[in-house]
Amino acid sequence: MHGQSVSIVSQAIRYIEDHLDKKLDLETVAAALHYSKYHLHRIFAKIVGLTVHEYVQRRQLTEAAKLLAFSKRSIMEIALSSGYESQQAFTSSFKAMYKMTPAEFRTAEEFYPLQLEIHLSKEPTKMDFTKDDIQFATVEDINDWMELVQLTIDGYPRLDEVDYMEKLSFYIADKRALILRDEGMVIGIMGFSTETRSIDFLAVHPQYRNAGIEKVFLDKLADELLTGKEISLTTYREGDKADTGYREKYLRLGFAERELLTEYGYPTQRFVLPPKDKEEV
Repeated sequence: MHGQSVSIVSQAIRYIEDHLDKKLDLETVAAALHYSKYHLHRIFAKIVGLTVHEYVQRRQLTEAAKLLAFSKRSIMEIALSSGYESQQAFTSSFKAMYKMTPAEFRTAEEFYPLQLEIHLSKEPTKMDFTKDDIQFATVEDINDWMELVQLTIDGYPRLDEVDYMEKLSFYIADKRALILRDEGMVIGIMGFSTETRSIDFLAVHPQYRNAGIEKVFLDKLADELLTGKEISLTTYREGDKADTGYREKYLRLGFAERELLTEYGYPTQRFVLPPKDKEEV
């Protein structure tokens, strides 16, 4: 049954990708595929981790940002080709996600994606992972690692892929890059710093977001690699429209809010997980 759901969602994604220049909503996509919109909404959100509306909006704004950065088309033209009926509505949505107006984004000339096309794989074969399943990444894992980064781009505000790749090589060499696979497919990755005791990047495959994999990585870190240490990470600020649920997830895992930051020009907030050994804070 799950395999059938993956097939349906893949069809929905394909339809969306082929019609990004049109006004799209759940009802339109469901009707095109001849599925119940309620059924499609449920399985799409479960498998992708985003609703159809969220996926469409993020994909259309990403393509709009690309046009702003690399074309000379007018903002009004880009707005219409992104499914918006007015420049005002487009500007409002764009600023909520990119933290600047379309005109300011064009002037900055620094493109980064909110959401890339999601390619779903086979259905999960295992959901009961433990920290013993996690391994240190090697250089042979880099291509598969980056494929997962592409799938989870929503968790990387202002990702500079070139800079990320350079850092990843150092993390792998220093044994600060962890990876989790399910029958060969990379489903979880984590890069951490022993000096700052921070998680510098963490991602889980969309199809495994309900498998508790973040907790498994945290157990590996707290029990074996940063034992007795306070662990921190940064994520979206409260109310950020670009957040697809990361703040809520980290709070559920026991992280506490700390100071507001700005990283690579993007507003973020530091979160802290108290050590399992309460003596060190």
